[in-house]
Amino acid sequence: MKLHNGTGQDRKVLTVSQLTQLIKQELETLFPEVWVEGEISNLRPYHSGHVYFTLKDSQAQLRAVLFRSAARRVPFELKDGLKVVCRGAISVYEPRGEYQIIVEEILPRGKGALQLAFEQLRAKLEKEGLFAKELKKKLPLLPKKVGVVTSPHGAAIVDILRTLERRFARLHILIYPVRVQGEGAAEEIVEGIRFLSQIPDLDAIIVGRGGGSIEDLWAFNEEIVARAIFACPVPIISAVGHEIDVTIADLVADVRASTPSAAAEMLIEKEQAFEEKISNLARRLSQRIQAILQKQRHDVLLRIQHRAFQNFRMRLFTLEQRVDDLEGRARKQIVNIYQEIRAWQAQVRLMSEKITNSMRKKLAGLKSMWEKVATQLDGVSPLSVLRKGYALCWQKDGQKLIRQASDVLVKDEILVTFYRGELTCLVQQVDALKTIESMLSKESK
Repeated sequence: MKLHNGTGQDRKVLTVSQLTQLIKQELETLFPEVWVEGEISNLRPYHSGHVYFTLKDSQAQLRAVLFRSAARRVPFELKDGLKVVCRGAISVYEPRGEYQIIVEEILPRGKGALQLAFEQLRAKLEKEGLFAKELKKKLPLLPKKVGVVTSPHGAAIVDILRTLERRFARLHILIYPVRVQGEGAAEEIVEGIRFLSQIPDLDAIIVGRGGGSIEDLWAFNEEIVARAIFACPVPIISAVGHEIDVTIADLVADVRASTPSAAAEMLIEKEQAFEEKISNLARRLSQRIQAILQKQRHDVLLRIQHRAFQNFRMRLFTLEQRVDDLEGRARKQIVNIYQEIRAWQAQVRLMSEKITNSMRKKLAGLKSMWEKVATQLDGVSPLSVLRKGYALCWQKDGQKLIRQASDVLVKDEILVTFYRGELTCLVQQVDALKTIESMLSKESK
């Protein structure tokens, strides 16, 4: 459009759109890439994934837009008041005639983007209670089946398998191979945790990798990984990097191990302690049984030394031999049980209770058998009769038992044995026809 004036000169007149387009072309040509520092304000994220905000300082402000493709690459959370440095191109939004910066990269001012993202997520999850100690699950006492989520090509899986095979080769290990760094690694780790958690009878899961930079370990700082660990019904050991490296996965996991090999050690250290405890109990039980049998043998020997048992020596020898046989059988049973403990390490979870019950039954059986033998012994023992007030009469030399009055003559010396003590008597009268029955008959009249 041209405008005529009184001087005869024509002036070119631009529309608003034309002028705006010219300005836009000039700005985009002059500022194809620029770094701008400022404070975020008026932050407005949209459902489309685009983010709009204003960059400002004490004297001016600049409109900014972060389109979805670039916003997805920002690891930390944008919020009002955050000081940042933005890289982008200057352009003009024509409908409003406003110039703005189209942001391609945004960095926090004063610290790295990943470090800020780590601190933000840590504070968020801690506030939600994902790090609470009271919610952490305990590792099983005697695990039999363990899952491992890690790279099949890294040093972590080698360390884990080498440790487990050296200390407890019969442990069943399930490996879910994943990438542990780079794009898509976090999603694969989440998938591995969810898959293994659905396997029946799985006792624990190790999630880990070797050490590295914060960029290398970043998959274990992703929020989706943290929430998958927290939601897993199976206890999880986080074994990421070395002891100086702490990730969000370490904080959420039920147990944190400094290295993958340390995670494997945690699973089997209780197994070894439990096995040693069972061995000690078996040894103490064996010593206790031997002490009981030794005491019983001592009691038998005391009875053998009594004069009333001289005529029953051979029978007592038989009983003593039987006690030795019982002791040998008991020792054999203990040896067999101990061998079963060594052979059944994979089932040691139930072995303590089985050993206890078995030993109680064996002791009860031995006790019952001993009581039976003692009862039989008492039944044939003259001491049980002497204890009631009766006595035994012997010839003077004490070698032959006097069974009737006709076995002695007047003025013979005889030896009378009571339950406690004995007497030497001189026979003054012998009545060979008098009996116990006749004496009891007179007393009854």
